[in-house]
Amino acid sequence: MFANKLREAFPRALWVYHANTGACNGCDIEVIDVLTPYYDAERFGIKLVASPRHADVLLCCGPVTRQVVPALRRLYEAVPAPKIVMAIGSCATGGGIWFDSYNVVGGADAILPVNFYIPGCPPRPEAILYGVSVALGILQKQVEAPYMVQLPDRPESAQHPLDEVPEALPRSR
Repeated sequence: MFANKLREAFPRALWVYHANTGACNGCDIEVIDVLTPYYDAERFGIKLVASPRHADVLLCCGPVTRQVVPALRRLYEAVPAPKIVMAIGSCATGGGIWFDSYNVVGGADAILPVNFYIPGCPPRPEAILYGVSVALGILQKQVEAPYMVQLPDRPESAQHPLDEVPEALPRSR
């Protein structure tokens, strides 16, 4: 399992470098909120660092804009191997509402090999902690069984009123 390999590669605390790649700062605020004493991400061994050279994890927030592509590549190369890349938010996972803009390349996976995705616009701090703890193997992934909805058959008497047009009104072609 990937979590076991992750534990072997990073037996101690994970040091995180947070990168904004063109976001509206909604996801950035939620990521910073996770690091406050209220949510206390340090209990999982997650610590924010100021330099990518000290980081194990690169957190990307926001759609990747054309202007930030060279800096993001340099930033990725500055993080020592082994490294993990996490895409936080809808914009980082696929470009968000700007996926089709002239200045947006796409999500973080358009430039970097992303290991984990945490969707949401912006994702709640609980969702970020849940995604990180599943990635670390602290929690098991919870997936509900597929839910099938069966619609009742529509009786013949319940047709749409425009299905039958009176003879006085000609039908348009």
